[in-house]
Amino acid sequence: MLNNLFAYEHCQNIKHMVLSSILMSLLLAVCYSDKPNIIILLADDLGYGDLSAFYGHPTSSTPNLDKMARAGLRFTQFYSASPLCSPSRAALLTGRYQTRSGIWPNVFLPNSTGGLPLNETTSAEILKMQGYNTAIVGKWHLGVGFRNKYLPTSHGFDYYLGVPYSHDMCPCYVCFYPQQACFNNCSTSFTACPLFENTDIIQQPVDLTTLMARYTNAATAFIRKNAAARQHFYLYFAYQHTHHPQFASEEFRNSTIRGTFGDSLNELDWSVGKVFEALKEAGVDNNTFVFFTSDNGPSLLNQVRGGSQGLLKCGKDTTYEGGMREPAIAWMPGKIKPGQTTELAATVDLFVTIVNIAGGEVPTDRPIDGIDMSPILFQQQKSDRNYYFYYSSAPDPDDGVFATRYQQYKAHFYTKGGMAGPPYRDHDCWDAATKKKHDPPLLFNLMTDPSEQYPLGGVMYEDILNMIVNITETFNKEMTWHPSEIQASDPHVMPCCKPGCSRYPICCTCEDTTNWTTKSPTFN
Repeated sequence: MLNNLFAYEHCQNIKHMVLSSILMSLLLAVCYSDKPNIIILLADDLGYGDLSAFYGHPTSSTPNLDKMARAGLRFTQFYSASPLCSPSRAALLTGRYQTRSGIWPNVFLPNSTGGLPLNETTSAEILKMQGYNTAIVGKWHLGVGFRNKYLPTSHGFDYYLGVPYSHDMCPCYVCFYPQQACFNNCSTSFTACPLFENTDIIQQPVDLTTLMARYTNAATAFIRKNAAARQHFYLYFAYQHTHHPQFASEEFRNSTIRGTFGDSLNELDWSVGKVFEALKEAGVDNNTFVFFTSDNGPSLLNQVRGGSQGLLKCGKDTTYEGGMREPAIAWMPGKIKPGQTTELAATVDLFVTIVNIAGGEVPTDRPIDGIDMSPILFQQQKSDRNYYFYYSSAPDPDDGVFATRYQQYKAHFYTKGGMAGPPYRDHDCWDAATKKKHDPPLLFNLMTDPSEQYPLGGVMYEDILNMIVNITETFNKEMTWHPSEIQASDPHVMPCCKPGCSRYPICCTCEDTTNWTTKSPTFN
């Protein structure tokens, strides 16, 4: 299906028959244009109701994402693989539910000894084999490990600049220019947040007031350098925004009427605009596939500084819709028709989709849970996905999945609260709402009741419910759980720019000397 759109392999075969150097140059230009660049933009803890124009928040300021949405395809039924950071990111990069790779339960901490297993195949590894230059800028959150074993450069990325986990997992004192304190508590049990370039710590603690500018500088430099060299590239830009504690530079502090969350989101939106500006200036905007989404729902525990799920129920750390249904926008001029789709899709599908777009081969030596979104994206056709499984933030092999969606119907086998509490009005969302098994499962029609307020019952739904139960039982039986990579820890694994210093971990500090504002990053 994609052969007519991206005929790179065909170009390669023809190239061997071309004798003239002039014709060879022309052919390489055609092949370059037929094989797209790929950018994934991933927000952190951004809710379904947080964007302004198309997802409905009245006081958010997201003009660049709104512009992307007008020119792209907006998804209304798009899901993350988990209501938490680490497992959702593992699924995005591998096309596999997090239980298959051991990224459960919960998330990696700075002292976690595990990480995304090195025998997992990421989209970066496959695209690298297709001749792409690959980079990740931003939050990794898939493990560091001893001697930086699990950092992105071990998973197919040529370049990495970022903080390897959430920035609340280390002491935080200044979040807003020039010296304004953070509005949330951060952990003081670990070393200061490190900023890595590849496998080297170049600043510790990271300066949050300049972090977004630094990330954006690296991302746009990567785009421009590869475009100038007519080199295909894959950029995974994983923002720290809008995770708590929110932070912002001088330009964006008090830039919105939505408070600290709005300022953080506005800075994220500015960065998105700079990415599109770099694409246009480099002349590759018509040959680049860009996809924007979020890793999980909003943190309701942080109230007005935690984001908004809009009309959906609950948020982060739950398998209700607000925890896992995300805003999502696909953009590729001339290939993706602007509009809106209600087709079912998920972050696990990005792996298969971009591998196919790039002319790679999806692995056949392991189960892949993702499906190709190309029919939705490029042909305005129905999705090949009819069902989706919701794992909790702390899944258990004895429980299996918490909920299953089949077409418009969703059945909850278990429910549990998450990161919320008083004064939030829906007690189902509270952390105090412990795990509850439902037999028969709670059934909702998400097309008519996306807020999950009105359970369905009676004889007329028995066939649908039985079908979902059978699908779920089969899936649970066939799932192979990789041993957890998250549960083991050791204080000596925490990143430190001064290994072996005498007052560990508080001695782990170093000033940045790279002059990043005047010098572009050095890419491999």
